[in-house]
Amino acid sequence: MSSKSKATLSDLITHEPITENQKKAYDCWDDGENLVLAGSAGTGKTFIALYLALETILEKTTPHDKIIIFRSVVPTRDIGYLPGTLDEKMAPYQVAYKGIVTQLIGDNAGWNRLITAKQIEFMSTSFIRGMTIDNSIIVVDEMQNLNFHELDSVITRVGENCRIIFSGDYNQSDFKDGFEREGIQKFLRIIEHLKNFSTIQFGWQDIVRSDFLRDYIMAKEMLGYK
Repeated sequence: MSSKSKATLSDLITHEPITENQKKAYDCWDDGENLVLAGSAGTGKTFIALYLALETILEKTTPHDKIIIFRSVVPTRDIGYLPGTLDEKMAPYQVAYKGIVTQLIGDNAGWNRLITAKQIEFMSTSFIRGMTIDNSIIVVDEMQNLNFHELDSVITRVGENCRIIFSGDYNQSDFKDGFEREGIQKFLRIIEHLKNFSTIQFGWQDIVRSDFLRDYIMAKEMLGYK
C-alpha cells in the first residue's frame, strides 16, 4: 500500500481489553459516551484512547473522519529555549503517539501515513483560539498538564459530529503553581454535570506496562505518596 494512501479499518490490528476498567472504557465508548480516562501510569489510557479513536474514524459508517490529538507542550523539567521551527519543537511530544500508532497499524510508517492523509492531526493547545472542530474524534492527552483555561478552550472548540476523550493522571501534574494544578479538578467537576460523559478511574490493578511498574505504584500508594 502506498505511504500516501489513507488507512482503512482492515489496517487496524484488533486489541481486546485486558482489565475490567479497560473493558468498561470500550463499552462506554461503544454506547456513544465521551470519556475521561484517569489514573495510574502504565494502564494503557493513551493506547486505548487512540485505538478507540482510530477504530471510529476508520469505520466508514461514522461521520468522523479525523483524530485531533491535543496536549500542552509542558516539559517535565525546564530545559530552556528550544531552537528550530514550530514543527521541530513539537516533534518530541509526538514520539509516544508515533509508537502507539505503529503498534495499532502494524506499520512503521503508520503515523506519517495518517498525518499525510489528514486522518490524524497533532496540535498544541497554544493554537486553538478561534477554531471550530467538526467531524472529529478529539483526544486530549496528559490532561493534568493543561490548566483550566486550556481545558476550557479545547472543549469550547467542539462543533458538529465530534466525540472527545480526555486522558491523564491528575496526581502527576508538572505544574508548580497550585492554582494551575487545581484547574483539572475544577474542570472535571464541570464534566460530571454533562450528559454522555463517563469517567473511568484506573488503578494499580489495571497496570499492564510491566510487573515492575505495578509493584512501584503499589508501594508508592501504600506510603501515601503522589
